[in-house]
Amino acid sequence: MFDARHKKLAEVLVGYSTEVRPGDIVRIEAVGSGSPLVREVYAAALRAGGHPEANLVLDETEEALLREGSDAQLEWIRPDLEWTVDEGDVWMMIDAPVNTKRLTGVDPAKMGTRLKARSPLQTRYLERSAAGDFRWVICGYATEASAQDAGMSLRQFEDVLYRAAFLDQDDPVAAWMSFGERLESVGSILDTKRELRIVGEDTDLKLGVEGRTWIRSKGLRNFPDGEIFTGPIETSVEGTIKFTFPAMMRGRQAHGVQLRFEGGEVVEATAERGQEFLREMIALDDGARRVGEFAFGQNDAITAYTGNLLLDEKIGGTVHLALGRSVPGTGGENESGLHWDIVCDLRNGGEVYADGELVYRDGRFLGVS
Repeated sequence: MFDARHKKLAEVLVGYSTEVRPGDIVRIEAVGSGSPLVREVYAAALRAGGHPEANLVLDETEEALLREGSDAQLEWIRPDLEWTVDEGDVWMMIDAPVNTKRLTGVDPAKMGTRLKARSPLQTRYLERSAAGDFRWVICGYATEASAQDAGMSLRQFEDVLYRAAFLDQDDPVAAWMSFGERLESVGSILDTKRELRIVGEDTDLKLGVEGRTWIRSKGLRNFPDGEIFTGPIETSVEGTIKFTFPAMMRGRQAHGVQLRFEGGEVVEATAERGQEFLREMIALDDGARRVGEFAFGQNDAITAYTGNLLLDEKIGGTVHLALGRSVPGTGGENESGLHWDIVCDLRNGGEVYADGELVYRDGRFLGVS
């Protein structure tokens, strides 16, 4: 079914997020469904002078691989993906799951094998991206499955998604540029800080950030977007954090996760549900027990938990940390096959101190409008 917002979204993805230029080699990949948006993105890339290729990947193939595949098959990476990451210019990934719970019964060890095998690929495209040689974006797409996870009708979830992407505004690109200016204000507070302390319910966590870079996420890598993040000093994380929302990884979940850190490493990991899965993931490799990313969600157009991490980690008034791999460009040095974002809501009584000074309360930076 034609939706004018698909065309509007495609124009933003091509013209703003990835800035497709004449002659660019553009890979468009949708996992699950999403063909209406794929068509519009393909057409927009053509109008921009690019050379697009579109691929639709069935949900069921990943499930079959993780259930039936040998280690050799799990570790195999398609040559066309490697070529895209090494030689391509743009990669747009559209997340349109038909069944978000399809991997619920998959062996976590097999999932871990697959994650480790893909780690060099992910590292490569992040490095090329940080160097300015490669543009990529992951874009959310509303499906019946994602709407059900959010407890909404499809139309309601579409409205949430498009509002979060500023597509309800006359000029979404101008809105994202204005939002970027707000992130710069937040970044100016954080850039000079040495240590953060996060305080909330069952949470008192310290982490060092001196010398690290805070990246302003304004719709260029995730869409919708809206966070500011860095890679903490790997040995600096101390204390406890309890996460408000479930920890999600490819359809698997752990609820009520609480982590305790000493010397930057998880020394205790508990969950009210899914504890075995949680512990399997953080045992993936040496880096999986350390924090590769810490971030503040800043998108106030997203207000409620949806079960979709692309949205939930951007909720204004939340923070999240990622266990595992650091993101190139932040100064983070942690290496892992894992990168697992888990979200903590600070809107009701949460505080953040920077070098001992209160800078954030109830989900808001003090002095930033």
